[in-house]
Amino acid sequence: MKNYDWLQHVRGESLFLDDLTPPEGTLHAAVFSSPIAHGKIISFNLEEAKNSEGVIEVLTAKDIPGENQIGAIIPDEKLLADDIVDFRGQPVAIVIAKDNFSAHQAVKKIKIELEEFSAITDPREAFQKGQLIIPPQIFSLGDVDSVWKNCDVIVEGTAESGGQEHVYLETQGSLAFPVEGGGIKIISSTQSPTAVQRAAARILNLPMNKVEVDVLRLGGGFGGKEDQATAWASMTALAAFKLKLPVKLILNRQEDMRMTGKRHPYSSDFKIGLTKEGKILAYEVYFYQNAGAAADLSTAILDRTLFHCTNSYFIPNVKATAYCCKTNLPPNTAFRGFGGPQGMFVIESAIYKAAEKLRVDASVIQENNLLNEGDEFPYGQKSKYCMARPAWQKAVEKFNLAEMKNEVELFNQKNKLIKKGAALMPICFGISFTNTMLNQASALVHVYTDGSIGISTAAIEMGQGVNMKLRQVASEIFSIDSSKVKIETTNTTRAANTSATAASSGADLNGKAVEIACKNILDRLTMSAQQELKTNETDKIELKNEIIYLNGKPTEFTWNVLVQKTYAKRISLSSQAHYATPNIYFDKAKAKGEPFAYHVYGTAIIHVTVDCLRGTYEIDSVKVVHDFGKSMNPTIDRSQAEGAIMQGIGWMTIEEVIYTKEGKLLTDSMSTYKVPDVYFTPKEIQVDFLENLNPSAAIFNSKAIGEPPLMYGIGIYFALWNAIKAFKPSNEIKISAPMTNEKLLMMLYVYS
Repeated sequence: MKNYDWLQHVRGESLFLDDLTPPEGTLHAAVFSSPIAHGKIISFNLEEAKNSEGVIEVLTAKDIPGENQIGAIIPDEKLLADDIVDFRGQPVAIVIAKDNFSAHQAVKKIKIELEEFSAITDPREAFQKGQLIIPPQIFSLGDVDSVWKNCDVIVEGTAESGGQEHVYLETQGSLAFPVEGGGIKIISSTQSPTAVQRAAARILNLPMNKVEVDVLRLGGGFGGKEDQATAWASMTALAAFKLKLPVKLILNRQEDMRMTGKRHPYSSDFKIGLTKEGKILAYEVYFYQNAGAAADLSTAILDRTLFHCTNSYFIPNVKATAYCCKTNLPPNTAFRGFGGPQGMFVIESAIYKAAEKLRVDASVIQENNLLNEGDEFPYGQKSKYCMARPAWQKAVEKFNLAEMKNEVELFNQKNKLIKKGAALMPICFGISFTNTMLNQASALVHVYTDGSIGISTAAIEMGQGVNMKLRQVASEIFSIDSSKVKIETTNTTRAANTSATAASSGADLNGKAVEIACKNILDRLTMSAQQELKTNETDKIELKNEIIYLNGKPTEFTWNVLVQKTYAKRISLSSQAHYATPNIYFDKAKAKGEPFAYHVYGTAIIHVTVDCLRGTYEIDSVKVVHDFGKSMNPTIDRSQAEGAIMQGIGWMTIEEVIYTKEGKLLTDSMSTYKVPDVYFTPKEIQVDFLENLNPSAAIFNSKAIGEPPLMYGIGIYFALWNAIKAFKPSNEIKISAPMTNEKLLMMLYVYS
């Protein structure tokens, strides 16, 4: 169960893009970007930059031989602005020089004349001005309008959730160089090799087979390299193609923060109706998504917000409307959870507001409305193998919720200026790309004559342990030690037409493809063993620990011997296989279908302590019961859950993205943007594996782990809510995440 990638990381042996020894004569690129959020380009003056020491060339949109377009879902994003600039930091020109320093110095010498227009940074303003990227999207179930009259309590409100910077350790970057035949090879730090290939081919006016993309591994992605790595890769490809020399571009941290999109901020309105017993009868919600200046992946992210708008609850009457609002900010993009957390935060906010009015603990409403087997989601799919209530009950019992609540209440009675708060956070997260087409993967497996194995798939290793899980698949099927298995870099020549490593599906899709390929080879090896051992139809051949067994008894044939004898018979030891998730579909016109292969469930109990004089707080504990299915690798899965929880906590508490009304990013460095550190980490994080023997559509009955645990972080906000209420029960909480120390202090003393 050792994770070889982790061992290499610790030893400093892992190679990332910037660790590669570049080809001789490699040039360096730097990007000149728009200094304003919205305006028209009047003129350029590039001469001083071109004449700077070490500068080879300065490229603009007019130098693009193909189409100046990198938009993936909607073609609305230019590689280089050529007329209108739509956000501060939008790439306008590329400086190519002999070294990185010279390139950046020359960028400062570019002169641009602009006619400045007014900028929109708020999604509600964009909505009011008709600035929508696509028409409104609506999910519904039952008939909301007819049910309000039956509700004993109706609560309305507004919830704001902020953006979030990815802060991957490895910034965006790419290396490109020309190859024979007029093609280009790109080494990119991307989660989507085919997206890079497709965009670069469009930019260069080349067929895709002349653009090869290779990915070693990523130093973190979190969705930020699913679509947004494409621009930087396309820029190096353009420069290498024009100059016929290798070109490298690595953004520094401030450039990366300033020029790339974040998690989407949302402004949302909700209305919820309940019986006096706390049963939710109706829920209506409007989401105003801040997409930024181009679509990027915003439309798909908006869909997932709608898919998760009711979280882990069954609500018989729902109407959810979502608006994709175009603003003059960098195009916002995928981030772990992909719109799901934004939707789930709003339903939890509505429940807490309703609990205030009913004068009950929010957990009463949460538990009353948890999903049961067969309950219908607003998008038409019904819950199957539902673990919502088992996860809740186990968390309540294992972590002794009643005792914790008593301790909190007793503490708050005894202390005036320090208050404790506790909250529960159930989750339900669907696993699959919501675009059905993307739920496919291929694998190429080679067994070499010495018994070692090479595997090529579309999966990108970015710290989540997918390489180790793919090793485990081959190791288990062939019953060999995982040290014999090598995972190759991800390459568009070996694995074509790839889906991104995203949607928590990397191990699911690619693992299934590897399983099929390995079983194809195993069938041939078994046939070969039958020939060698001269068996009959009733005999049973098995591979166990690299030994061939006949009818349960070991033979003289080892794995290596069998491989060599099979090769000698001219039987193929290679297999290419394809996997497509079965039985999923979604009709966008009807907004109904079964888009998810399965759902992941769980419940967290969060405990916080607030200093009500200073507005500071500590997270005492986060205790989770999580549905891992049958975990393939508990060490990897636990670490993924803990990391996701911390990222969710950061989003809800101290990670605040701040733009001015003119679209200037103020939090553009690690001195102005705060991420959780060792001092902010909960004193205790406990992750308990929920026993789940139900079949799963994932590899070996496991379940996806990448995204679902992030949503537990939402519970931090409401634990702080309860602590504020303990200090000042009359306070009207203004729902605005993240709950920074400054906001919390204002909640304690200003809002009422």
